[in-house]
Amino acid sequence: MSKKNNYIVGLDVGTTKICCIISEVVGDEKINIIGLGQYPSRGLRKGVVINIDSTVESIKSAVEEAELMAGCEIDSVFVGIAGGHIHSMNSHGIIAIKGKEITQADVDRVIEAAKAIAIPLDREVIHVLPQEFIVDNQDGIKTPLGMAGVRLEAKVHIVTAAVTSAQNIVKCINKAGLGVRDIVLEQLASSASVLSQDERELGVGIIDIGGGTSDLAIFYQGAIKHTAVLTIAGAQMTNDIAIGLRTPNAEAEKIKHSYGCAYTPMVPEGENIEAPSVGGREPRTIPRQILSEIIEARTREMFELLNYEITASGHREIMSSGIVLTGGAASMQGMAELAEDVFQSPVRVGIPAGLGGLTDVVNSPRYATCTGLIQYGAKRFKSGRNRELQGRNLFDKIFTRMKDWADEFF
Repeated sequence: MSKKNNYIVGLDVGTTKICCIISEVVGDEKINIIGLGQYPSRGLRKGVVINIDSTVESIKSAVEEAELMAGCEIDSVFVGIAGGHIHSMNSHGIIAIKGKEITQADVDRVIEAAKAIAIPLDREVIHVLPQEFIVDNQDGIKTPLGMAGVRLEAKVHIVTAAVTSAQNIVKCINKAGLGVRDIVLEQLASSASVLSQDERELGVGIIDIGGGTSDLAIFYQGAIKHTAVLTIAGAQMTNDIAIGLRTPNAEAEKIKHSYGCAYTPMVPEGENIEAPSVGGREPRTIPRQILSEIIEARTREMFELLNYEITASGHREIMSSGIVLTGGAASMQGMAELAEDVFQSPVRVGIPAGLGGLTDVVNSPRYATCTGLIQYGAKRFKSGRNRELQGRNLFDKIFTRMKDWADEFF
């Protein structure tokens, strides 16, 4: 059996499911998937932990299933974070260059200057993502190391989260007997899995539609420009179906997966579905178009709110590649067609790429976050930056890793 530290594990702690994927690094480049486990999520709402014990049990079940498939034991994971408490902003830092040329110490100092902004005590920095560097008014520089100059500026994207929400996720994972290698913003993880480098350069928006949240990220010239989290997603669609068809929530979820369509014009006339009733009443036959109308109303509202967010961010014009949809709900019929209608932009559904091994088991948008966590972790593994973050000291240790980020993303 390989050593435990040869394994890279992604853990997607979602609102509707906990997903664990185990991978192994082979050689310098290849990442092979060797195990997958998933289990219904019992203790989260809109991406936030509301019941620690239920979440711990769900995590243990998903991890055990993945370990059984992979034939190994794991001790630490890369975990995704989402929820309405996630906020982000762009910042700008300026320093004077001390020597004749720019060193790593200068890059570290300018990133420290850029993140020196007022943050409320109940919030903490999760990511500081460099967008570009400017040397003596020359902009568009991605790697300033070794360049001559007098003044160095950095434009960065800062992501913050509620301290308690992040600590509760770490606590659940620790209680399940695992360490946390890193906490990663979910749409950042998904982008590593489903976006091509050309899309990142040309300009693209990624929308990760999960169970509790829909996560937006906009990329341009290889850097992240804007992120946002919307607390409308797949769980709201299921709830609408349960109310509209007067059927239990569990049955509504099955109906959504089996017959759901987000764009009503795509549903043939005269097609019917059977909807179980509540309280032991007889099942009813309902036109599939009614189901589609219920789903479309909620999905259209979600896309319109995201469309407003894109417009308000001021980055609509740079999204030349259009939009990539991913996440569990993205695989629903008609989702891309409705998105094109709302955004008036090219839309495709993103499927995980760039992995080896059991790729057929993760060949779905629902595994984008988890596979992205593995690819994010592999970058840190290959560069030797593989420190573990645990327990209460999580946010103390987050600051020690920030120095790595400048060359991690460029």
